[in-house]
Amino acid sequence: MIDGGRPISEVARELNVHENLLGKWVRAERIRDGVITEGRAAPPDGELSAGERAELVRLRAEAAEKDRDIAFLKKVSAYFAAQQHR
Repeated sequence: MIDGGRPISEVARELNVHENLLGKWVRAERIRDGVITEGRAAPPDGELSAGERAELVRLRAEAAEKDRDIAFLKKVSAYFAAQQHR
């Protein structure tokens, strides 16, 4: 819904633009105005089961470890690239 209560699809037809495009414009404007945040809304913690919560913690730790590995490998590859040109 666009402010004023009109559906995006209705306004998009009037403007002769695709409703997905108009939806993106509306979302970008709402982000710029601070009405909504940029990230997608995560489900509240109450909606996760204990198993899902444990998996989420495990996956976040795994992602952090991979990020550290990637940062290290970038430094190492930059070092060896610099050494190769000497």
